Amino acid sequence: MLDRKFEVQTPNRAWASDITYIKTWEGWLYLAVVIDLFSRRVVGWSMRHDMQVDITLGALSMALGQRPVEAGNLLAHSDRGSQYTSRDYQLMLRENGLTCSMSGRGNAGTTR
Repeated sequence: MLDRKFEVQTPNRAWASDITYIKTWEGWLYLAVVIDLFSRRVVGWSMRHDMQVDITLGALSMALGQRPVEAGNLLAHSDRGSQYTSRDYQLMLRENGLTCSMSGRGNAGTTR
């Protein structure tokens, strides 16, 4: 749905989410972030030792707590990872009136 149009003219109209990993002295940690494509600011994040769905739920929950969202007016974009396609994540999107957008198959990137 985002169709790789990452230039957004208004805040809280399109958020992009992804997970990365970070090497620390204690081992690898996973970081999930939610970025407002208008400002390019991180509006939600979560860090864990695993990549279970809770990492994405935590980041999305933080974003929703930080930013006012009008139901039906926000596109939530991500890749097709199992955390984002999970029943729990999709339910959280629906319960908060967010429209789900995912990268096409074989297109893991959500940035230019």
